[in-house]
Amino acid sequence: MKFTVAPLVLLLSASSAAAFTLTMGTGNSFGRVFRISTWGESHGGGVGVTVDGCPPRLQLTREEIQKDLDRRRPGQSRITTPRNEADAVEIQSGLTPDGTTIGTPIAMVVRNKDQRSSDYLDNDMKVAYRPSHADATYDAKYGVRAIAGGGRSSARETIGRVAAGAIARKILQKFNNIEVLAYVSKVQDIEAQNVDEDTFTMEDVDSNIVRCPDAESAEKMLERIDEIRKAGNSIGGVVTCVARNVPAGLGSPVFDKLEADLAKACMSIPAAKGFESGDGFSGTLLTGKDHNDEFYIDPETGATRTKTNRSGGIQGGISNGENIVVHVAFKPTSTIGQAQATVTRDGQEVELRGKGRHDPCVLPRAIPMVEAMVALTLVDALMLQQAQCQLFPDEAPEEDRPNPMGTTASRVGGAKEFADAAPSGPISQRVDEE
Repeated sequence: MKFTVAPLVLLLSASSAAAFTLTMGTGNSFGRVFRISTWGESHGGGVGVTVDGCPPRLQLTREEIQKDLDRRRPGQSRITTPRNEADAVEIQSGLTPDGTTIGTPIAMVVRNKDQRSSDYLDNDMKVAYRPSHADATYDAKYGVRAIAGGGRSSARETIGRVAAGAIARKILQKFNNIEVLAYVSKVQDIEAQNVDEDTFTMEDVDSNIVRCPDAESAEKMLERIDEIRKAGNSIGGVVTCVARNVPAGLGSPVFDKLEADLAKACMSIPAAKGFESGDGFSGTLLTGKDHNDEFYIDPETGATRTKTNRSGGIQGGISNGENIVVHVAFKPTSTIGQAQATVTRDGQEVELRGKGRHDPCVLPRAIPMVEAMVALTLVDALMLQQAQCQLFPDEAPEEDRPNPMGTTASRVGGAKEFADAAPSGPISQRVDEE
């Protein structure tokens, strides 16, 4: 066997003065400081994740991770895939016997128990591509694919993300009591009403099988999902995720804006096709005067706050201390029980009717997936912020520092009192930006 290495040698020689990093397993890792790598296929022996960068001395139990996996697992209700998996997590490394993280990689695995590969291999699905599924593109990229269960393109891959996200959730809670909660906000054209993003709880979300905290809207959503499911079809919608108590300052200018990182995180989830931060596309219907979040000083804490939150807690790519709000659109599941026109691997036009066990609507099980990816993004941003901006304490006098900002911030002594009265009219400001 021969290997050609000359081009690589030339590349390394040409850039020897610069740092060079070769990342193996392209596309299977996420994060910079808090970094995860998932592995495994839907019908393989199991799926899992390696978590690197977890802080040491964190108390962590298997039950805390299992709680999130139980919310993700299949077979929960009539509107999810009936595949029967316990999804019992095994922690292989990174903890002491009493459950304390030691700062080294945490490896977790979930064994696959209820694969039915014959649903894929004993019929036309082994040669014909499912329309709008990853079957065709995986084959085009690699020249080979895991036919049974969709391999890595299956939502079963997200087990590793959710397990890692449970650790991220624990870190966020301990750092600043940060909560990350998602809910189904829309199924087709049926939209949730009367959801208070400041107060809704996980118990509210999990109170029905749709996972919408608005009971009346949830009932309408369920009726629509059942109607589509009984017809052998599938349906999509929107998941809204809210992160509370996030401190101001997370995210970086230009390419590493917090909302850009959140967009990549959420758009990497299977079936995700759209992302909005704050008001998103609806904000384009407003004028600047209507869309801007005006500032005020909280009379109790003295902190800088915003009267509205159309920015979704992020301005200039950096968190401002208000609730972070994002919306993720999920398409209808690709595999359906109705006949569709497609082609085979060798280019023959055929008709295919999907078989196997699939979600008629991915939204209820997408909730813990979205929460996990948002939590992972926030932990990574938090650790980056600590590394760059909190390495040395700010020793400037209190009066020379910016006023504390956000829902959990407070100014020593409360709101600052000014000797001079505030101007009676607007302050004139000349702005000269490109």
